[in-house]
Amino acid sequence: MTPSEQIIELQAGKWKTRILSAGEGNPVVFLHGEGGLLWDPLLDGLAQRYRVIAPQHPGSGASQGVEHLEDILDLVLYYCELFDVLGLPQAALVGHSFGGMIAADIAAINPERVARLVLMAPMGVWLDDHPIPDISTITPSQLPAMLLSDPDAPVASVLPLPDPGDPEALLQASMAMASILQFTWPFPDKGLRRRLYRVKADTLLLWGRKDHLVDPAYGQAFLSAIAGARLELIDDAGHLPQIEQADQVLSLVTDFLG
Repeated sequence: MTPSEQIIELQAGKWKTRILSAGEGNPVVFLHGEGGLLWDPLLDGLAQRYRVIAPQHPGSGASQGVEHLEDILDLVLYYCELFDVLGLPQAALVGHSFGGMIAADIAAINPERVARLVLMAPMGVWLDDHPIPDISTITPSQLPAMLLSDPDAPVASVLPLPDPGDPEALLQASMAMASILQFTWPFPDKGLRRRLYRVKADTLLLWGRKDHLVDPAYGQAFLSAIAGARLELIDDAGHLPQIEQADQVLSLVTDFLG
C-alpha cells in the first residue's frame, strides 16, 4: 500500500512535520527510530487494518523546527500538539528505538492519550552492565552488523543508508542524526525510568534476541517498570525485528492491538 504524504504546520509554521499515512480504522501512530522514517512491512501490514500515521521526527528529512525543542518534555508536548491538530485525542502508539523512548514518555506524561502501547527495543533506560553504544560513532559500514542478526541477509539491502558518494544525502543523514542526538547524547537516560510507573496503557514490548544496540536485558528493565506489560523476544532478529521477522512482528502487534 502506498502511503499518502502531507506537511502539517504547527504554530504558524514554527514546526513543519512530514507525515505518511495509509489505511482506515482505529488510529495507530508510529514513531520511528534513529535510522529515520521508512514505510516498512510492519506499517504496510498495519495499514490493512488500521489508520496508520507516521510522522517524521523534527529535523529529519522534510520535518523542520527541532531548534525550537530543548528537551524531552518539549518533544512530548510537541507531539501532543501534533496529535491535537491531527484530531487524535487518543491513539495506539507504536515506537521503535528512539521512537519507542518518546512513545513511552508520551504514555507516562500524558497517559490518557495512549490507548495501547507497543515498544520495539526502546531506548530511554540505562544499564551499566549493558551500555548502549554511542550511535554517532557508528559508521554506515558498521550498521548492518550492529542492527541485524545476520548482516549478510537480503533484508540488509532495505536499510536506509545514505549513498557515500552523494554529499546531499550524507548532509541530510548527518542532520537527522543530530536531531536525534539532541535528545539522547551522551546517553539516552533522561529520567524515563522514574516516570514509567505512570504508564497506564496495556503495553507490549518487542525485542530481537540478538539486538547489539539495545541489549535484550533492557526488555526486563522496561517489563519491571510498567505494570502489566508483556515482553516478547524475537528469535533470529537484532535491533530491527520488524524487518528481519516482519510476519511474526506484524502478527504479534495486530493480535495485541485487536
